[in-house]
Amino acid sequence: MSTESTYKKVVLITGANGGIGFELARLLAEKGHKVYIGARNTDAGQEAEKRLRDEYRLDAKFVQLDVTDSESIKAAKDLIEKAENRLDVLVNNAGRLQYSTVAMTMKLTYNVTATYHPPRNLSETDLQDYIRVMNTNFFGLVNCTNTFLPLIRKSPPGYGAIVNVSSSLGSNSALAAREIPEQFSKSGPYSASKAAANSYAIGLANELRGERIRVNCVGPGLVKTKMNNYAEGGKTVREGTELLVPWVLLGPEDDDKTCQFYNNGAPKAW
Repeated sequence: MSTESTYKKVVLITGANGGIGFELARLLAEKGHKVYIGARNTDAGQEAEKRLRDEYRLDAKFVQLDVTDSESIKAAKDLIEKAENRLDVLVNNAGRLQYSTVAMTMKLTYNVTATYHPPRNLSETDLQDYIRVMNTNFFGLVNCTNTFLPLIRKSPPGYGAIVNVSSSLGSNSALAAREIPEQFSKSGPYSASKAAANSYAIGLANELRGERIRVNCVGPGLVKTKMNNYAEGGKTVREGTELLVPWVLLGPEDDDKTCQFYNNGAPKAW
């Protein structure tokens, strides 16, 4: 798999003001790629841009982007098109969990302790939880992808890619085989949204094969981030993010690297 090239990519990362998205922006900017930091909140996005500049001496550009707002997505597309006239890689990283009730601490299998909001049985999960999570994790992902695809088609042959930041919770095979700890297996809206995104990626990857635009779903494994209250036993943000970098930097020699699902650095059954 290609990881280094003299060709410098234009990359947009959604949800990039913190966590994995921010670290991915940093790692790619270090390699000289042109990175756009997509963030819903303007103050947070501008702060991320400033931090990269002041702390790391790296150049990345903030673009306001709310994946649940079609007008925001279109405005971001227009801005990047005017500045670059292409987009080589879209990283669909923005995501959310579903729970808004009081947090609790759970002891998970494989000695991981994390603070999460209490899961409900799927039969007890409110429909609004599904709607909120699907709006960001699936419908927002589809809207962003379809909006930016015309720009990705302007990328030189073999350099275009769409990377969906995924999770083992999106694996129907893993859930059916009860490979997922029970506490996580109750994350119905999140799992459904990731499985839907995986299904969409399969169809889109097959559609775009002839155009040499790769579409893949890549999960970093358990990473200590704000979204999971910095789960003990998880990887550092850098360790998890480094698993995503090669998929962003696919080159013309990587035509076979499409329609794949990887999690924690290894192939994962859909």
